[in-house]
Amino acid sequence: MSAPTVSGRSILITGCSTGIGYAAAKILKERGWDVYPTCRQQKDVERLRAEGFNAFLLDYQKPETIAAAVEAVLAQTGGRLDALFNNGAYALPGAVEDLPVEAFRDQFEANFFGWHDLTCRVLPVMRQQRHGRIVQCSSVLGLIAMKYRGAYNATKYALEGLTDTLRMELDGSGIQVSLIEPGPIESKFNENAMAMFHRELGEAVIERSPFKAAYHRRLNHLKSGGATRFKLGPEAVVDRLIHAIEAKKAKPRYFVTVPTHLMGVLRRILPNRLLDRFLIRAADAEE
Repeated sequence: MSAPTVSGRSILITGCSTGIGYAAAKILKERGWDVYPTCRQQKDVERLRAEGFNAFLLDYQKPETIAAAVEAVLAQTGGRLDALFNNGAYALPGAVEDLPVEAFRDQFEANFFGWHDLTCRVLPVMRQQRHGRIVQCSSVLGLIAMKYRGAYNATKYALEGLTDTLRMELDGSGIQVSLIEPGPIESKFNENAMAMFHRELGEAVIERSPFKAAYHRRLNHLKSGGATRFKLGPEAVVDRLIHAIEAKKAKPRYFVTVPTHLMGVLRRILPNRLLDRFLIRAADAEE
């Protein structure tokens, strides 16, 4: 799927401390792109700079860092930007009725509102130059819902709708918009999800929750590394990203991994109740 190597084009990538973002930064730099990776912690920014990247601090939950990062990148590029890859996100596991409202708001700030803020800051640049690529890293959980992932599901469903709308509104502008839908990918995603669970919910919530037994099974599953069947490396996502930013005509959606392709089909052909039963059994099998 990869297009020919390009050079002299610029891309801003978020969430580059590990996983998909880090792999994207390395591979695109090797392909000749001027890569501007960002991370939400300064220690990770310094590490990337030591590796030769023009890295910057960007925390989706802190608008001032979004503004500063965009300003710094545009200063480096002479006011141009060819592509934006919104990627940084985290998950807060938990049953919907157990999720604190403030934790829910934080999840949306990091996985949705911050993405919108960053996108709107680069759109005027792309409009002026009459070209650009915006790629949003969604998830199979933006296509279907699963138990105990309500907050993450909600942010990705919102992202799907916003991105589809943006793509239509930008028709004819020269700016192409794509969604990438990864399934299970090798990363620190589960490790970070467990940390968020203990920070925002913790043992007190588990003990009084009607889902107590399910929580213990789910946490043991995450400790063991989560789903491993069909899991691919982050390079599989980067392969789709390359097509989205280099091909003459980007696709609106890119599915990654067998589960994503399967869920995309099942969502279209199964009645809601049958799909629910399938997904409930799939979630129970993980535990």
